[in-house]
Amino acid sequence: MANNILSTKEKALRLNLDPSIYGTIAEIGGGQEVARNFFQAGGASGTIAKTISAYDKTFSDYNYDGASSGRYVSKERIGRMLDKEFGELAILLGSKKPRPNLFAFANTMETLNYHKTNRGHGWLGIRFEKCSVGRPNEILIHIKLHENDCILQQYTVGTIGINLIWAAFNNYDSPNTFLRTLMDNLDRDRVEVDFVSMKGPELDYIDNRLLGVQLVKNGMTPAIMFDRYGEVHQPGDLLYKKNILAFRGSFRPITYVGIDMLKSSYSIFKTDKEHTKENTITFCEITLNNLTQEGDIDERDFLERVDILNGMGQNVMITDFEEFYKLADYFCSFRIKKLRLIIGALTFEKLFDKSYYKSLRGGIMEAFGKLFKPNTKVYVYPALYPDSQERIDSTKLERSEDLEFLYKYLVQNRKIIDIKHVKEEWLSFFPHQVIDKIINNDRSWEKMVPKCVSKQIKKNKLFGFREELQW
Repeated sequence: MANNILSTKEKALRLNLDPSIYGTIAEIGGGQEVARNFFQAGGASGTIAKTISAYDKTFSDYNYDGASSGRYVSKERIGRMLDKEFGELAILLGSKKPRPNLFAFANTMETLNYHKTNRGHGWLGIRFEKCSVGRPNEILIHIKLHENDCILQQYTVGTIGINLIWAAFNNYDSPNTFLRTLMDNLDRDRVEVDFVSMKGPELDYIDNRLLGVQLVKNGMTPAIMFDRYGEVHQPGDLLYKKNILAFRGSFRPITYVGIDMLKSSYSIFKTDKEHTKENTITFCEITLNNLTQEGDIDERDFLERVDILNGMGQNVMITDFEEFYKLADYFCSFRIKKLRLIIGALTFEKLFDKSYYKSLRGGIMEAFGKLFKPNTKVYVYPALYPDSQERIDSTKLERSEDLEFLYKYLVQNRKIIDIKHVKEEWLSFFPHQVIDKIINNDRSWEKMVPKCVSKQIKKNKLFGFREELQW
């Protein structure tokens, strides 16, 4: 397969020699790396109408009407760039017949500064015509640059920019191929793609939520996020200076006990002096292995879960983190305020199993150093032992004797907090029991989930529900 991947230069040359496309390239920050590839490949006069590098902030604001926002590397700025450049093309060439399909490519990038005190990242986008002249499509991506050298980061920007333009015209009708093409001639440890959005007359068949999950499955990013309305967001924008409450589960479907875990945890969190409703965001997190069956994602099942959670006003994230310390470390890599993780008691017991940390040189101490950062706490929700039905919390869980002082230290410093006030009658409710009852025509499942969830399951016939059996 690798031998079939065209080089960046070959892609640029083929685009240059294609008489059916013509457009503009606009770049802010990080040089003019995408335009450079077209010019170095040769024949660019047939493809490029104009290139512009609005490097100075004053000129950038003048060209793209952005003086009021103050953010130059943002989704809003890339949108204004595409509006201006494609609009200009449409005015100048829109009435010309015959004419090629028009495109406007733009990026706004932050590469490493001289002192290497920042992190490289940026937005790239293309607005382009394909089959419907005058009705453009639009694709936006956000990338994080991981190289520790500005020149290497510029090279990566140029490569992924060419890949984006190539994929827009050649792979727009195959989303999975489109995503893989973005990484052509690039190593996964050099760049991360943590946001993709596709829309337009040729792209409206695409569900951007599924596209985001494919980013995680393909190893292009470890996590993807949706807001309560199902809109995909770039994680840095959604998490910026927020308090985070995260709850991991399968949510297939969410039961009364899941609702109680969220409500009781939030009741504790909101007593924090820095808490406000506006700066606090809750996530229901689903790991990738909770979505896959024999390596494949059950797309309908995934969308069913997300629709239910969104219908309850919950934000959703999909991650490739099996261990909680990786999830906490990921959140804290952004500029967040405080992080609270909700963990059931039986799952919490596994945190103190040293066998899970054999791959770490520092073992459990390294893992806990990443998990229990200064701004992080764990809320432990009680559970019932399956056999004895005994109610347990963190104080009653089994752990090796040599970890007892570590546990006491974390409790004494309020890094571990047991949730006291819970709905005892709901502790025996589990999602897999709901699914089994739905499949076996046992209507008692309706008493295990909120009414809004049961209505949605019956209305949309989710999780194998069949009305003719239930009634």
